[in-house]
Amino acid sequence: MTQRRDSARQAWLRETLDQYERPLVRYAQRLTGNLETARDVVQDAFSRLCSQERADVDGHVAEWLFTVCRRRALDVRRKENRMSAMPEAFRDAAASGDPPPPVVLEREEATSQMLRVLQALPENQQEVIRLKFQGGLRYKEIAGVTGLSVGNVGFLMHTGMKAIRERLREIDGETEPGVIKMERRAR
Repeated sequence: MTQRRDSARQAWLRETLDQYERPLVRYAQRLTGNLETARDVVQDAFSRLCSQERADVDGHVAEWLFTVCRRRALDVRRKENRMSAMPEAFRDAAASGDPPPPVVLEREEATSQMLRVLQALPENQQEVIRLKFQGGLRYKEIAGVTGLSVGNVGFLMHTGMKAIRERLREIDGETEPGVIKMERRAR
């Protein structure tokens, strides 16, 4: 009985590691500014998960992991007293097969542009957007990770995404700063 329980726990831990390791490393890297430090932070989070009873975290393991990871990353960042963005942390893995060089260049430029726009947002908007789109978390989980209310997460998400859309339109030359064309609203 104990052996079966241990085997099931190991399988659950393996599945959890497979599912959350990469998103957690990306998230921690953004917070710490360093890939190796981020890996250490994520390793610490999984280490702590191993000492938890599954029943204590079952049903909210993503929220628990991101919260532990966030707290540890912020502790490390405070300790090292540094903060720098690492745009390459947010690039998606290359698609299978090599696209032609112009396509690669266009993607890199678009990614770079998006990251510059994202980095111009207030830190709290950046964090909720990253947790949503890079971490794959729901608003309730983001609220649990950040300590914000679900309503505040929704507001920050809405405000941040609106600012990103407007800034990208400005960059593309579609409109003047702060002005949204009427044709766009009709959609």
